Amino acid sequence: QVQLVESGGGLVQPGGSLRLSCEASRIIGILYNMGWYRQAPGKQRELVASITPGGSTNYLDSVKGRFTISRDNAKNMVYLQMNSLKPEDTGVYYCNRDSSQLWSWGQGTQVTVSS
Repeated sequence: QVQLVESGGGLVQPGGSLRLSCEASRIIGILYNMGWYRQAPGKQRELVASITPGGSTNYLDSVKGRFTISRDNAKNMVYLQMNSLKPEDTGVYYCNRDSSQLWSWGQGTQVTVSS
């Protein structure tokens, strides 16, 4: 089992930026596709971005061109750079495997986009 700790969320105005970080408790770099998930109020959790160990990425259509996922395999870290934020990006963001075999969820980090 891997423990995941997300950080970097906050309150930001529309059009602003945030960088989220996810630290894994053990080596993930060469083995696992990783993803950032979002759970908006009253909605199901959804995968917004994913990255393979080699760095190939995939994004939810609504965040393409605004969000960038990256990883540092040596540090067991995964990042999500979020630019041009919109109110509909509001939610709790989590990282986990991009897989049907998920690890236990971390506490997530709250992102609120509001003027």
